[in-house]
Amino acid sequence: MTEVSSLTGRLLVATPALADPNFDRAVVLLLDHDEKGSLGVVLNRPTPVDVTDILEGWGQLAGAPGVVFQGGPVSLDSALGVAVIPGDEGAPPGSRKRTPAPRDPVGFRRVHGAIGLVDLEAPPELLAPALGSLRIFAGYSGWGPGQLESELEDGAWYVVESEPGDVSSPDPERLWRAVLRRQRSELAMVATYPDDASLN
Repeated sequence: MTEVSSLTGRLLVATPALADPNFDRAVVLLLDHDEKGSLGVVLNRPTPVDVTDILEGWGQLAGAPGVVFQGGPVSLDSALGVAVIPGDEGAPPGSRKRTPAPRDPVGFRRVHGAIGLVDLEAPPELLAPALGSLRIFAGYSGWGPGQLESELEDGAWYVVESEPGDVSSPDPERLWRAVLRRQRSELAMVATYPDDASLN
């Protein structure tokens, strides 16, 4: 079996050619990616459901819009919390100066850089002082072993670097275009692709 290079912490941005309606114009943050498969959450699918309606105590920590997001088509009855700890990105890769990583707060598991998963069973007040932003997702996006690699080979996704602000974008409906626009390559042009290709 070939070794899988981890894409954990990167973004999958749906190409205009991706036909699956679950992922039309989706921006997926990969929370786990290895030879056993991949797991991520769609960052730009807000629902009309307020966080306060389903998770007591977490609503005031959720960034605007304070609604639950549909993280993907798998396990829609489960909730995942993804958060950013501000000012904790560390030194850039290759830099000689590295500040020692502060201890993660109880109930937070770092995934990539400043981004991590929040234990929604933990008391919200334990995490409140440490979190800069929080998003709650119903369900997630999952791929079995080799499945995501196959989709990448088929041209279904662009893989780009994530930024901590992507998790809590205040304008999630525009995130697909915003992520593509900031790329320093021909991908920036894809941001202008019309919603309806027949209008092109």
